[in-house]
Amino acid sequence: MAPRRSAPLRVVTNPRPAPLVSNAVLGTLIFIFTEAMLFAGLISAHTITRASSAVGWPPPGQPRLPVESTALNTAALLLSGAAVLLAQRRFRRDRASAFAPLAAGIGLGAFFVAFQGVEWVRLIAEGLTLTSSTHGAFFYLIVGVHALHAVAALAALVSCGVRLRRSVLPPSTLSASALFWYFVVAVWPVVYLRVYL
Repeated sequence: MAPRRSAPLRVVTNPRPAPLVSNAVLGTLIFIFTEAMLFAGLISAHTITRASSAVGWPPPGQPRLPVESTALNTAALLLSGAAVLLAQRRFRRDRASAFAPLAAGIGLGAFFVAFQGVEWVRLIAEGLTLTSSTHGAFFYLIVGVHALHAVAALAALVSCGVRLRRSVLPPSTLSASALFWYFVVAVWPVVYLRVYL
């Protein structure tokens, strides 16, 4: 009787280890880093110009910025960030339950952007424009760049909401979009403290 040959053992190897962060999150982190440098440059230029102004700030004849009402709007934006964070946490446990806080975060973010638009219309009516003074130019440049980021991040969150309802939202897409929104939320208090106060 001839000895039986055993089947050769197959060694299964994974040539690619799992990445620590997804490509979407890594790309968003790189984007956020560059955008943080943009905001740092704008706010630094504003701070230097304001400190070297010989006539006071804001310049005579220019309206003061609406500090109190913008504080309320800032609270709405911070609550929006908290709602998106809650949505992310719920998404890990039960994807369907993540939709309500995500929608609340989007709604609060949309309120923030709309309120900024109303504020701009009022300030333009009071005489603060891009060309009325350096004060106006810096205000519209810095707040406008932030508004563009907020609109882009909201669009990403809306896309996540649509995909979540269709049950085709990958976790990495939600993480990347939420990370972008957290950046928008985190930059705003700095803008508020440096530009409005």
